[in-house]
Amino acid sequence: MFASLRIRNYRLYASGLVISNVGTWMQRIAQDWLVLELSGYDPVALGVAVSLQFAPTLLLTLWAGVLADRHDKRKMLMLVQSGMATCALALGLLDVSGLVALWHVYLLCLVFGMFTAFDPPLRQSFAGELVGKEHLTNAVALNSTSFNMARIVGPAIAGMMIIWTGTGWVFLINAISTLAVIVNLGRMNPAELHRDPAPARRRGQLREGLRYVRGRPDIVAVLMLILCVSTFAITFNTTLAIAAANVFHRQADGYGLLSTLLAVGTFGGALLAVRRSARRKPSRRLLIGAAVTFGVFEVVAGLMPTYLAFGLALIPVGAAMMTFINTANGAIQLGTPPEMRGRVMALYMLVFVGGNPIGGPMTGWMAATLGGRSPFVIGGIVATVCAVVCGIMLARRGGVEDREPTRPRWSVLRRRQTEPPVPVRELEQDAA
Repeated sequence: MFASLRIRNYRLYASGLVISNVGTWMQRIAQDWLVLELSGYDPVALGVAVSLQFAPTLLLTLWAGVLADRHDKRKMLMLVQSGMATCALALGLLDVSGLVALWHVYLLCLVFGMFTAFDPPLRQSFAGELVGKEHLTNAVALNSTSFNMARIVGPAIAGMMIIWTGTGWVFLINAISTLAVIVNLGRMNPAELHRDPAPARRRGQLREGLRYVRGRPDIVAVLMLILCVSTFAITFNTTLAIAAANVFHRQADGYGLLSTLLAVGTFGGALLAVRRSARRKPSRRLLIGAAVTFGVFEVVAGLMPTYLAFGLALIPVGAAMMTFINTANGAIQLGTPPEMRGRVMALYMLVFVGGNPIGGPMTGWMAATLGGRSPFVIGGIVATVCAVVCGIMLARRGGVEDREPTRPRWSVLRRRQTEPPVPVRELEQDAA
C-alpha cells in the first residue's frame, strides 16, 4: 500500500504536501466565510468568488501542460507555490488590519487562480518523475490520501479559529505552511528523478497534445464524464457554505464540521484507492460504478431533513467522490505515454476545474432561487445520467488502454496519397 514512500524524493514531497494541504483547506474555509460575511451571506457573491478563482484555468492550464512537458517541473512547482503563498499573505494582512473589502477578495481570488492554473498539471505529471511508472498509481492514490487527511483537519481548525481570531490569521497560517513544500522540493536529489527526454521546443506542441486526445475516443469519453460531474455535482466549495448558513443556520464552526465530515469520506475513499493500487489498475467498471454511486448518494444527502443527518450523509458522498476522481486520474495517466502526460493531464485538470467558473454562479443561483438543497439533488441526478452514458460509450471501446493514438482519418488519407506505390515484385516476395 505504501510502496512509493520507499523513495526518498517522494517522501520529501509527500511530507511537505501534508503540511501545505492543511493550510490550503484552512484558507478555503476562511475565504468562503469571509465572502459570505462581506456580502451579507449572498450565495451569488460566493459563486462569483469561486468563479474568479477558477476562471484562469480555462485560459492557462493547457499552456501549463506544455510548459510541464518542456521544463523542469520541480523548479516550476517551487515558483508556483511561492506565488500562492504571496497571495495568502496579502489577503491575511488586509484582513487582520481591517482594510479588507469584497473587491480585494475577488482580485486576490483571480491572481491566486492564475497560479493554481499552473499547479495541478505540474503536480500531476511530477508524480511520474518522482516514482516512475511502476508506482505511479500508488503515488496518485497516496497524494489523494494526504490531501484528504488534511481535508479532515484543516476545515475543523479553520472553523474554530474563525470563531476565536477571525479569518485573517487563517490566511497567514496558510502562507507559512506553503513553505514546507518549497523547502522540501529544494531538498530533493534531481539525479534520482525518473525524467524522460523533454520534447524539443517547437511550434504546435499544444495542438499536438489536443490531436493526441482527439485520436483517443476512450480518453475523450472519460474527460466528458469528468466535466459533467465536476461542473454540476462536485460543487462543495459553494454548496456546503450555503447549506450551513442558509439551510441549517449555522456559524463558521458548523460549516467547518460539514467540510470535515465530507473529508472523512474522501479520506476513506483515498485509503481504499491506495489499497486497490497495490493489486490492480483502474478499471472501467469501477470508474462508472463510482460515478453512479456518487450521484445517488449526493441526491440522498440533499434530501436529509436535519443538520446531523445531512453531515453524516456526506461521508459516503465523499468516499464515492474520491473513488471516482482517483480512478479517472489513474486511468488517464496510465493510458498516456510520458512525453504526452503533461499536456494530457493539463487537459484533464482543465475539464475537472474549468467547469467551476460556470458551476459556482450556477449553484449560487439555484440555491437562491430553488433553495439551498437544490444543487445537491440536481447535481447528483446529472452525475448519474452522465455516468450511464459514458459507461455505454466505454463499453463499446473496452475502456481506457495504454496504446498509441489513433490517427485522424484525414492524416491517414494524406499519407496514403503521398506514399510511393510498392513494386509488384516486393509484394510477391512478402507473400512468399
